[in-house]
Amino acid sequence: MKTVLAPIDFSKVSRQVIDEAVVLARAIDARLVLLHVVQPAPIIASEFAIGESGVEVSRFEDQEAAQRLARLQTELGADGITAEVIHRVGYPGGKIVEVAKELKAAFIVVGAHGHTAFYDLIVGSTTSLVLKLAPCPVVVTPAAMAKGAAVRQAREMRDTAGAPRR
Repeated sequence: MKTVLAPIDFSKVSRQVIDEAVVLARAIDARLVLLHVVQPAPIIASEFAIGESGVEVSRFEDQEAAQRLARLQTELGADGITAEVIHRVGYPGGKIVEVAKELKAAFIVVGAHGHTAFYDLIVGSTTSLVLKLAPCPVVVTPAAMAKGAAVRQAREMRDTAGAPRR
C-alpha cells in the first residue's frame, strides 16, 4: 500500500500539512502516517547540574509529544480519518528522510514556516534538507495554503496540459 508521510511539529502549519496530506492520501488511496520528531537535549556539563535537568526536559518533551500525537490521532479518527502515528527522537530532517525510506513513502508532505533566507542560513531548514535527501516526491505546503490546494493545482495542470494553446 502507498504511504503519505506527514511530519508535524505542532506549529500552526501542522494543521495545513495534515489537511493536505489527508487530501493527497485519499486521492492516491494511500495510508496516512503522521511523524513527530523530538530533538535530543544537548548535553551540557556544568557544576550546576544543567545536564541532568536537560535530560529531564527532553524526557518531558518526549512524553508530551507522544500524548499530543495520540490526541491528534483520536481527533482525526472522530472525523473519519485513519492515521498512523510515529514518534521519534533525533534531528528532524534526517529522521524524516529515514522514516520515509523505512515506510517506502510515496510522498512526504511538509510545511513551510516562511522563515527568511538569513534564518535558514544560520539555523538550517528541515524542509530544505528533506527536499535534498528525500527518497520520494515532497509536497511543501505554505502556511496560508487552503485544504487540498496542492492536489487541485496538480489536477488543473494535468487537465490543461492537453488543452490547445491560444
